[in-house]
Amino acid sequence: MSQGEAAGRGTAKPQDRGWAWMVLLAAVLLQGLTLGFPCCIGVFFTDLQHEFQASNSQTSWFPSIMVAVLHGGGPLCSILVKRFGCRFAVMLGGLLSGLGMVSSSFCKSISQLYLTAGLITGLGSCFSFQAGVTVLGYYFVRWRTLANAVASTGVSLGFTLWPLLSQYLLDEMGWRNTFLIFGGILLNCCVCGAIMRPIQLASASLPQSAKPREEPGSRAEEAQLSNGASPHHPTFQQHTRRTKCFQVLQKYLAFDIFCQNKGYQIYTIGVTWMMMGFALPHVYLVPYAIHNGVEERKAALLISVIGFINIFIRPLTGLLSGHRAFTGRRIYLFSLAVLLCGLSNFICVISAEFSVLILYCVILSIAMSGVGALTFQVLMDVVEMDRFSSALGLFTILESITLLIGPPLTGLLVDITSDFHYVFYNSSFFLISAALFMGLSFCALEKKNKLREASKAHLDNPSRYQYSETSTEPKAENQSPLAVEYITSV
Repeated sequence: MSQGEAAGRGTAKPQDRGWAWMVLLAAVLLQGLTLGFPCCIGVFFTDLQHEFQASNSQTSWFPSIMVAVLHGGGPLCSILVKRFGCRFAVMLGGLLSGLGMVSSSFCKSISQLYLTAGLITGLGSCFSFQAGVTVLGYYFVRWRTLANAVASTGVSLGFTLWPLLSQYLLDEMGWRNTFLIFGGILLNCCVCGAIMRPIQLASASLPQSAKPREEPGSRAEEAQLSNGASPHHPTFQQHTRRTKCFQVLQKYLAFDIFCQNKGYQIYTIGVTWMMMGFALPHVYLVPYAIHNGVEERKAALLISVIGFINIFIRPLTGLLSGHRAFTGRRIYLFSLAVLLCGLSNFICVISAEFSVLILYCVILSIAMSGVGALTFQVLMDVVEMDRFSSALGLFTILESITLLIGPPLTGLLVDITSDFHYVFYNSSFFLISAALFMGLSFCALEKKNKLREASKAHLDNPSRYQYSETSTEPKAENQSPLAVEYITSV
């Protein structure tokens, strides 16, 4: 039963109050359990290397696969939500996540971890997280923006608590028993899903994706039938399959927007390139600290420092970027945050003392808060609202590819050189180059658009022509509220 069907049969429940706040609490917990979980994998990096006699490159494939599937499974999650509803998707995700980690505790090789902890747990986390975000669009109308902001604090809480818990359990029980316990903890996603009961919606509050729309290929099929083509004819059936395949690609992977919208094209390429280096500190910071003589407990604390600062800085960054002074200029704030991330990595190259690494984590966390708070706001600025969902599909697929290959390639370089400094050199290279590319490209695009508008205005009315600067951001009036079907967080 789909979300809409279940809503139609269920009992009407008030939105923005009552049970909606319980759903929001479940969403906070979900984001901490799913998006926050991969940050603790670095705590087990050294133990897994010794257990399986694996190289840095081989070991880093396992968290890379997990994060890549978590980000790239959005279109699949969206299809699942449309067919069975948000509650089912969240509970299925919790079951897969728990099963993946329990299976990981019995693995005999690092390649088996790729399947269990990487693919199965990553896919389960994707289903739970993204369906949990989607259901907020059903339960909140007036307070939808606030609800999403509050729910995102779960990521920072996860970043803070998971590494501390991981290090404690690892010291007490070893990594196999810890993974077994993690499987039980992740099963709590099923409890969160059970809280997310279907809700009956008024037509005015229905998200855009829930309102019926005419399928793009229906007219073509009707035309063939009107011309006498039999629906059972092989040619017609083959054409129908191609049409449906095209509909799915058009709906969830917006290649047409990528080709036609220069802003979306620049931003997608920039973020995809950025992700080659963005995840490297999360994977290698703890092993780097331990390699340089930092105590294991203190090394695990570094990731928690990043998460703790994120709790406070990310909401402030979101509020700051929403000010009218930054209207149409959020891409430059985003580029500045990415640039700061890249420059901060040079602190680790200078020294590996614990006090210096704490300073690095503080600066990196502030920059990461800007990246996390602005990633999807900038995407909304460059893409029309009615195509945001499909644009996000291609966006997450492409960034998941670089998230997948970035850490293993850097690990291979570390294996060859035996120098962890290359982790931070690589990260800085990708982040700084991506920041400069996006900032300069958007600056050039903005100037080009202004010249085109000025030239057009001069041709249309040369006698009354006067140059005026206009915002490149589309106006928000008369736009219906956005309902994101699947979303990721950085």
